Amino acid sequence: MTKYLLFAAVLLLTACNSNNNAVETTITETPLTGIAAPQNINLNIIGIYPHDTSAYTQGLEIYNGKLYEGTGDYETSSLRITDIKTGKVEHKHMMGTSKIFGEGITIFNDKIYQLTWQSHVVNVYDLNNIDRPIKTFNWPYEGWGITHTSTELIISDGSANLYFVNPDNFKIRTTTQVTDNIGPVNNLNELELINGFVFANVYQSDTIVKIDPANGHVVGKIDLSGLKDQYFKNLLVPERTDVLNGIAYDSTTKKIYITGKRWPKMFEAFIN
Repeated sequence: MTKYLLFAAVLLLTACNSNNNAVETTITETPLTGIAAPQNINLNIIGIYPHDTSAYTQGLEIYNGKLYEGTGDYETSSLRITDIKTGKVEHKHMMGTSKIFGEGITIFNDKIYQLTWQSHVVNVYDLNNIDRPIKTFNWPYEGWGITHTSTELIISDGSANLYFVNPDNFKIRTTTQVTDNIGPVNNLNELELINGFVFANVYQSDTIVKIDPANGHVVGKIDLSGLKDQYFKNLLVPERTDVLNGIAYDSTTKKIYITGKRWPKMFEAFIN
């Protein structure tokens, strides 16, 4: 009896496959990672300041009360120092070309490290002179975001990976894949280390994820959807005002600063 049932099943499958109008359907299951779902994190916005709408923001950093910003978009790519409250650009170094697209920045041991997108070049500046690099490094992947611990740099390349890098020779020490309860989290962009955790913009989204660098697990998420509509909807410029990107943390005041690419505003907040 079992043999005849098996034969009938084969005939039925053959008949279905011979039907030109049949639609093949593949059922897949989302793998469980065994990681707890990330907690929702709220921001308490306490200040809103002007932001240069020509700045295609790629990297944001607070140092000694000044805002350092790296911007992209090829020829208009720059490294700049800005007054936080007024948004006035106090000093700007234009470093972009038709082939060089600026990306994330971080300040480590009195040096500014600035990534570039696809040219595999990392510019290193003396903190007291941003007009020209004092050295360059080669980076084998795309450059997106960068931050640092007390001993090493942390870099993203648009994938789900975080690379832990020796700042002296730019050799990769370790690589960690960022994962949440669903699976790998791709499009990691601008990075900032806050109280031992890596906060990362997820490109093309309104989400910032909080990552435990010890294991790559996403332990928290900040949902900023609706931020633009709530605070500057009437200032949006179609095809100019772009996505959320830019996280800076002032460890002295415990304030976090958030903006986006060509956004007219920068937000000052506390993390709840």
